[in-house]
Amino acid sequence: MSPDKKSKRQERREKMRQQEQRRRLLTIGLISIGAALLVFAIVWPQVRSVGEIITVTPASLPSPEGLSLGDPNASVTIDVFEDFQCPACEFFNESIEPLIVEHLITPGKVHYVFHHYPFIDGAGATGGGESDQAANASMCANEQGKFWDMKAIIFANWNGENQGNLNNRRLQAMAERIGLDMSSFNDCFGANKYEADIQADFENGEELGVSGTPSVFVNGTRVGQEGKVAAYEEIAQAVELAINAAE
Repeated sequence: MSPDKKSKRQERREKMRQQEQRRRLLTIGLISIGAALLVFAIVWPQVRSVGEIITVTPASLPSPEGLSLGDPNASVTIDVFEDFQCPACEFFNESIEPLIVEHLITPGKVHYVFHHYPFIDGAGATGGGESDQAANASMCANEQGKFWDMKAIIFANWNGENQGNLNNRRLQAMAERIGLDMSSFNDCFGANKYEADIQADFENGEELGVSGTPSVFVNGTRVGQEGKVAAYEEIAQAVELAINAAE
């Protein structure tokens, strides 16, 4: 073989080698970019979803014990069924419950009990949506004695139904803001530890005829009209009647 032919063959081989190397580098680059985009697609929504968390100052509440307030030996019990995504519940929490605390619970007239009724996600309390997970988070906070703090911060950050505002990352951020032990909280939250308790509340509400939230009962009797938020005056009147009946 002549030197010229040998040289041309070497040139072709070198060119082919360089082309193959470029193809490999391009393939590796595309794979790396794809992997980076996949990681970004998974991680970014989680980071981005936290957003701003409104912090609230814990209120001074009378005799908090789990999901209840006030004297457990009071002759009158107010039972309230709520969904953390419910706009009417947010109104009740901000405008009516403080009046109940001030005028009925603090003076020792009533024992006040919160019940979960997470119906916005769908039937039952096992769907894993925002209502269910907010209930789940509040029960894990209750495990550390901070149910009422968690309830307050959830409603302070309420912005409508199924808006992503009560996604898992935001609920965890809220838990951190109220000073929970996050290792214990995350274990509880991830395991949905109190699913059965939440479901029991839901079923109890169904037995009482709850079909929307908030639903208020005074000594087992519904207060107000179905589909409307019970006014404080209606609740206070029902409490006075129940006190008089118990005397």
